[in-house]
Amino acid sequence: MSRILNVASVAAVGMTAATMLFLAEPGFASELGADANLPLITLPNSDSALGGETTGPQAPVEDSIENESEQQDESAAAPQPAPVTADSLAELVAATPRPATLDPELRCLAGAVYFESRGESLVGQLAVAHVVLNRAQSGRFPTSLCGVVHQKSQFSFVKSGRMPAVREGTQWNNAVAIAQIARDGSWKNHAPGALFFHARHVSPGWRKARIAQIDNHIFYR
Repeated sequence: MSRILNVASVAAVGMTAATMLFLAEPGFASELGADANLPLITLPNSDSALGGETTGPQAPVEDSIENESEQQDESAAAPQPAPVTADSLAELVAATPRPATLDPELRCLAGAVYFESRGESLVGQLAVAHVVLNRAQSGRFPTSLCGVVHQKSQFSFVKSGRMPAVREGTQWNNAVAIAQIARDGSWKNHAPGALFFHARHVSPGWRKARIAQIDNHIFYR
């Protein structure tokens, strides 16, 4: 009898303990949720936690694309003026605009045309201009146009390394236009490859390849 009472007592105690544990579990879980305030993970420059909605400024993708397109349009090269065309060299000379200021190289080239051939035809003046250009590109003379023109004992109009003053007028304007045309290669040269020329009334006895005679000048390579 006493054994039965002991077993019953043990069973009762076990049920009481199980009941108390069952009742205590929910309270423990809720207290864990309330007291375990884990630190929120925040992103740099953001007021919100990881996983939440950000309220900081964001780069608008569409605006960036539009701005990039505008920058590309603004940076696009400006349309270049159409090249001057003409049916004759005289027309091309008349249609070639004179620069507001002449760079030194163009002035030297125009000076050679003016002093060496201003009394010749435009075709003859163009051939003289090309002699200067050919020399600068040949590797046998100075590499700049001014260096070619001012080279000692080459052009008789150069005195003490200096070019005389020009007289403004039609002949000088033509020389400037011819210099531009020669430098741009926009008209055919009738003395291709020439590096030398002399007036027809002199005979220097050069042993060079004769290329052409234009007006009063004979051109050689």
